Amino acid sequence: MKRRERTRQLIELGGLIAKAGLIELTGDDRAVIFGLMVESAATLQSEHRDQALALWRRRGRRAFEQMTRKDW
Repeated sequence: MKRRERTRQLIELGGLIAKAGLIELTGDDRAVIFGLMVESAATLQSEHRDQALALWRRRGRRAFEQMTRKDW
C-alpha cells in the first residue's frame, strides 16, 4: 500500500505543477522547472522561510479558490 500512496502523491504533485501553468510557461523545460523547485527549497532553508511559507500559502489558497470557481 505504501507504494500506491507514494505514486498517488507524485501524480498529485505533478498535477499541481501543471495547474500552476509551469509546463506551458517554461516550454516543458524540466531543468527550469526543477530549478524553480531547488530555488524554493533553498528559500525554505533560509531565514526567510516563515515569510515565504506565509506568502506562498496565501497565493496557493487564492489559486485553489479561483480554480474551484472556474471549475478547473
